[in-house]
Amino acid sequence: MELLIVSLASLLAGLVDSIVGGGGLILIPALFSTFPSAAPVTLLGTNKSASVWGTAFATLQYSRKVHMQWHALLPAAVAGVIGSLSGAWSVQLVDPSIFRKALPFLLLLLLGYTLAKKEMGRHHAPRFGPRQAAWAAAAIGLVIGFYDGFFGPGTGSFLVFAFVRIMGYDFLNASASAKLINTATNFSALVLFAIQGQVWWHLALAMALANIVGSLVGTRLALKHGAGFVRIVFICVVGALIVKTSYDTWFKI
Repeated sequence: MELLIVSLASLLAGLVDSIVGGGGLILIPALFSTFPSAAPVTLLGTNKSASVWGTAFATLQYSRKVHMQWHALLPAAVAGVIGSLSGAWSVQLVDPSIFRKALPFLLLLLLGYTLAKKEMGRHHAPRFGPRQAAWAAAAIGLVIGFYDGFFGPGTGSFLVFAFVRIMGYDFLNASASAKLINTATNFSALVLFAIQGQVWWHLALAMALANIVGSLVGTRLALKHGAGFVRIVFICVVGALIVKTSYDTWFKI
């Protein structure tokens, strides 16, 4: 029964994550409620063992239909891995909970800006030439990758917003670009968890397969309905993140 529950959660997480990120909102709580006595780090590692496959397949699907800016995205992916590993190392030096109270407000600002700028992200109009785009994307990957390794919640949403606002992408291209960086950072995190023995491999295969199925469905929906659809899902996911992080910060006992 436990395997069925987490597999269904992984499928739904893959669907949401492939469109705009935020799959962790579904899968991580499902793992924690299904295995309440397990070590949190083990459940986080097991989550990565599923989500990395969904994001990888989403990246592949997007790359077949969307013109990926590889000259910018590959440096961004490398920078994202470096940032993620640096953030994970920094957790040993600084308590990441210092960001907990600020996160709902940051997400609220991000949501408010997106709602106010109704045309933002509806049209794909990259702002930079090849060299400048590579540097700008690498900076995005490094900063948000660091945040992902250091703290984590909302990483996918921050990546999508950054590619829309800074790079000039529409929401569909921004989501596709974010998937590549997410795949790189998730893989590096999974390697660390695996080396530490913090992955339940007996759950990983079923969860990974379910996550891939959800990812394929979500990617097709995004490609079929375009940037406007992705924008709506983005707004919903950020709204859910605001509720979740606010509850965790001020109301959870």
